[in-house]
Amino acid sequence: MAALLTVEELTKYFSGLAALDRVSFAIGEGQIVGLIGPNGAGKTTLFSIIAGSEPPTSGKITFEGRDFTRVKPFHAVHEGIARTHQIAKPFRSMTVRENVEVGLRFGRGSGTRNMGKEAMDILELVGIPSLAEMSAATLPVGDLKRLELARTLAARPRLLLCDEVCAGLTESEMQSILGLLRRIQSLGTTIIYVEHNMRAILSTCHHVIVLNFGKKLAEGPPEKMQNDPAVIEAYIGKKTAA
Repeated sequence: MAALLTVEELTKYFSGLAALDRVSFAIGEGQIVGLIGPNGAGKTTLFSIIAGSEPPTSGKITFEGRDFTRVKPFHAVHEGIARTHQIAKPFRSMTVRENVEVGLRFGRGSGTRNMGKEAMDILELVGIPSLAEMSAATLPVGDLKRLELARTLAARPRLLLCDEVCAGLTESEMQSILGLLRRIQSLGTTIIYVEHNMRAILSTCHHVIVLNFGKKLAEGPPEKMQNDPAVIEAYIGKKTAA
């Protein structure tokens, strides 16, 4: 089966420093893929390039068999790539429902939608339909994370880039969000998931890619990455491994 997303020799320099250095991998359709690594490993830069908000210095990105190397952000969203941000950035002057409707206007198939009904269907999926008419500015962190997912899902992505959607959540909130990611994947969306919590990675991801100092250090099933000596030294830490 052809890969949904292929990254080949992707490199990005900032002021002469390599944030990414010849990173390559392929992601099959229907997976949840974990992207892990220490702070500064290049994870957010990789997301930004895939989503079109940063151009690479060199390398190639292929999505659904098409060259997406220097795609513009609005084109990426329209063609099926959408991302969340670690810090949710809703339109604070709008209601929760209105925030989702904004996403509906810019995603795939936007011209054929019943905006109000679909917004409520998405809010039902992420578990906050009762908050539809509340101001986004009043939401606590856990509900903001769900709204961030809802706005992204409104674009009907084929590929969803999730940047630490569990950061700042309680254990029960985290487990609920991880269950939601599995539900989204079961409905046909492929997910790349940046996360520092290894328990979340082990319980959710089918495959893991490890970055360190801008290079791909390793990749494979999460259980294998958990026990890889190079990954333990670079990311998990010797104390955790013991």
